Amino acid sequence: MIKLCTTQEIPESTAKGFSLDEKSLFVVHHNGEYFAYLNKCPHRGIALEWQPNQFLDVEKNFIQCATHGALFRIEDGECVAGPCPGETLTPLEIHVENEHIFLT
Repeated sequence: MIKLCTTQEIPESTAKGFSLDEKSLFVVHHNGEYFAYLNKCPHRGIALEWQPNQFLDVEKNFIQCATHGALFRIEDGECVAGPCPGETLTPLEIHVENEHIFLT
């Protein structure tokens, strides 16, 4: 397991990006749960954010690709609007223990 951060570093309705061994990923805190995905849009294979840690839409209900405006459900990474409907972000397995988030 790789320690990413503490739970306090990702407040509710926010996201945080990480770079590990040339792999870019992010974690979203939504409705008391944490979800992790590779930072790669399935449409063009590019990073999702245009500024650091800006992965969510304005209402903080969806993950949004800054380049194409595609919207992905936070809970499962499925594209629900934009150029890649039905495609999904690549989920990563994480584990929360003692207020720390680990990539497993």
